Amino acid sequence: MPKKEVPLKQLEDYIPEGSYEGVMHYLYLYKVHLTVTRKRESILGDYRHKHYDKAHRISVNGNLNKYSFLITLLHELAHMLTFEKFGHKVSPHGKEWKYEFGLILKEFISRKIFPDEIEHTLLKSVSNPAASSCGDVKLLRVLKKYDDKKDGTVLVEHVPENALFRIRGERIFRRGEKMRTRYKCLEVGTKKWFLFSGLYEVELIK
Repeated sequence: MPKKEVPLKQLEDYIPEGSYEGVMHYLYLYKVHLTVTRKRESILGDYRHKHYDKAHRISVNGNLNKYSFLITLLHELAHMLTFEKFGHKVSPHGKEWKYEFGLILKEFISRKIFPDEIEHTLLKSVSNPAASSCGDVKLLRVLKKYDDKKDGTVLVEHVPENALFRIRGERIFRRGEKMRTRYKCLEVGTKKWFLFSGLYEVELIK
């Protein structure tokens, strides 16, 4: 699925109830061009600053659950707000961005749109948010509880030791022991060892 622009009313299908007006305030005020894209393995969202005749552009993965989608969108809006204030003078995930992200998170947390366990985890991170949702393991683990698992995937941490699993590209691995925060896994075809995050989504081979 290529990137597609989402009709503003349709945006309600991607975000939690009670968040639409707050999101639209920022999209209208800063003339943000929002697109939804297919699942991307390395990023959940992306921000491109305005440039000459091009508006601020944000893209968010369309496969995310509503809470993950909103948090990712707020993450990217914080980049936009930081650029509006500082341009290219500050680092992408420096203290200025953390401040803006913390503020916008607090605003949406106050709307009581998140389940208690997500709200509780977010409140712990607002003063020093991670550079990505993927980088905040506690938050990512809580958010994944709300994923639609119709695709049959499981997390590496839920794969039994010595069981086989498949990742994209049809590569097959055998899950080994846990090494601190990651799992040592043997690729069956090459006999090479790799480290996987416990929260990486894979297909269990039964």
